[in-house]
Amino acid sequence: MASHRRPKQPSRTRVTVLTTAAAAAVALSANAANAAPSEKLSKDEVKAKVDKLYEQAEQATEKYNGAKEKQQKLQKEISTIQDNVARGQEELNKLRDGLGSLATAQYRSGGIDASVQLFLSSNPDDYLDKASTLDQLSSQQVDALKKIQDKQRELAQERAEATEKLKDLSATRTELGNKKKEVQNKLAEAQKLLNSLTAKEKAQLAEEQQRANRSSNERVDLGDAPPASGFAQAAFSAAQTRLGSPYVYGATGPSSFDCSGLTSWAYAQAGVSIPRTSEAQAQIGTRIYNQSDLKIGDLVFFFNDIHHVGLYAGNGRILHAPRTGTVVRYESMSTIGGPFMFGVRV
Repeated sequence: MASHRRPKQPSRTRVTVLTTAAAAAVALSANAANAAPSEKLSKDEVKAKVDKLYEQAEQATEKYNGAKEKQQKLQKEISTIQDNVARGQEELNKLRDGLGSLATAQYRSGGIDASVQLFLSSNPDDYLDKASTLDQLSSQQVDALKKIQDKQRELAQERAEATEKLKDLSATRTELGNKKKEVQNKLAEAQKLLNSLTAKEKAQLAEEQQRANRSSNERVDLGDAPPASGFAQAAFSAAQTRLGSPYVYGATGPSSFDCSGLTSWAYAQAGVSIPRTSEAQAQIGTRIYNQSDLKIGDLVFFFNDIHHVGLYAGNGRILHAPRTGTVVRYESMSTIGGPFMFGVRV
């Protein structure tokens, strides 16, 4: 068996076992000289791998967007609860101050009776149990203590809710960081592959991409499909003004977009609020499974996990933000790279 201890010998090289040591040495030397060229990927192979990585990055991007949206929602909810707790504590303090004033007045008039002593106890539940036997209690006093009891219970419940949401927020932040790292790793891996190309090959790929961007936006026959509605037409018209804007993961405009960032931005320009992510956008409106029933401005979804969305443009084409390295453009639904799943009429 040939030795692999030579520093320059690639680990994947396999040397045929020959009958003499001299023949083996010759074969090993020849393989060492040819290993690097045989392992180098062609431009088309690199492009195929890079496109796959970009698709995986887009999948992770939609998960990242979902985690980011959840984080923002939780932060707002926690802020609201904390504000409510602060106001509730002020109300509780005022109620207690009122009881304190009553105790002061009674002390000045000769001492604090049993009912007020119980008012000021740290356990209102215990107070109500004991106070039922005291004839001195007035209905006004009972009402005052019940308010304190209710307010304490309300504050305890809100504090518990805030604690749970803070735990959820922490988990969501971790998920957000993981998804962001996953996107960045996929993009870095794709860039490493691109860097393996020669300058000439890189220029050829760049020209191919620029040509695809230009051809998809120039002289596009969109047919005469009607708009799904007035605001669908308005959303589509808004998206048309973004043609040529670069794809950037996590971007929602107005100068760059990812796929669901473009659709949510476009509908926002029409005065309609739709969810941020493709997965969430797929849950609204009326689903349309027959491509021939699609109208201008309908949302169209691709891939089994619904990680890509665009706007129907007519004549079997969509207007969308495809992936890293591309721009907002028209494209045939047959060239998206994944199956058409369904449309949604907002």
